Amino acid sequence: MTDTAVADVMTELAALADPKALVINQRNGDDHAVNLGALRALAKRLRIQPELAVRLWATGDSAARLVALLICRPKGFTRADLDRMLRESRIPKVQDWLVNYVVKKSPHAEDLRVAWLADADPVVASAGWALTVERVAKRPDGLDLDRLLDTIETEMKAAPDRLQWAMNHCLAQIGISHDGHRVRALDIGERLAVLKDYPTPPGCTSPYAPIWISEMVRRQAAG
Repeated sequence: MTDTAVADVMTELAALADPKALVINQRNGDDHAVNLGALRALAKRLRIQPELAVRLWATGDSAARLVALLICRPKGFTRADLDRMLRESRIPKVQDWLVNYVVKKSPHAEDLRVAWLADADPVVASAGWALTVERVAKRPDGLDLDRLLDTIETEMKAAPDRLQWAMNHCLAQIGISHDGHRVRALDIGERLAVLKDYPTPPGCTSPYAPIWISEMVRRQAAG
């Protein structure tokens, strides 16, 4: 793999940059100007190229890192690789894709979930909570849901935004997926009122946990 390949991708990303996309992305804390649909199309054309993915990640450019996450081989990363990459991922979309497209497919996912949950860095901890949401929904065996709710109840209200969002998602998922814990999850959501006034577009479900839980349970009951 030559540096020319990296340069070619960077040139194409620069050509795809759209000032309007940058404005929209910046509202969410992101710093790249490439429409995600165009970025995905580029990655689809490149296909899986693990070595190129590593080099693109090393550029530090957010758009290049998003492409890297789409063309990498998740199981090719060591635990140390993934931990380092997460700590380098301060941009929300990069962190989101790293966790969902790479870490979740890695054999190190559970080990990292536990370690990240306890991390003092709230951005790192938010990734631990994101992985916990996956466990709550799909593989809850072995999880102490009461202890998770205890932590959410005592820490979510004062948590920094990204960590608060991830903890709130976990709260909602517990209420949605586990009817034995639903009453408590609803009560915590109502008392803490986290994201109660979050602006929600028409047709979308509010991230306020009591509304989110109730709506998803209603949909499940409706089949």
